[in-house]
Amino acid sequence: QVQLVESGGGLVQPGGSLRLSCAASGSIFSINGMDWYRQAPGKQREVVANITGSGSTNYVDSVKGRFTISRDNTKNTVYLQMNSLKPEDTAVYYCNALIQKRVFGPTYSYWGQGTQVTVSS
Repeated sequence: QVQLVESGGGLVQPGGSLRLSCAASGSIFSINGMDWYRQAPGKQREVVANITGSGSTNYVDSVKGRFTISRDNTKNTVYLQMNSLKPEDTAVYYCNALIQKRVFGPTYSYWGQGTQVTVSS
């Protein structure tokens, strides 16, 4: 089985920073794209940032210049450094990873359980 476990959420004041982590474990041959999504109350889940297997990154416009996605392939972990946080960043943050469990095998999408980020004074 493959599991994604997120950590690092919490309560922070506007302008503050948080660093989210998402570690994949289990039967893993390779991990392709890794993404961070978020879902605010009453809103649809949206992709926040993406990093490919080669390290290319993309961000939704609302977080460009404030958030940084990175990955450590030796630890099967993806990070999201969030700076200059705003109240509108409040949401449950989820990681997603495209994982190949064996060589020449199919790629599956896995989700973490989510971690709450609350930005409030």
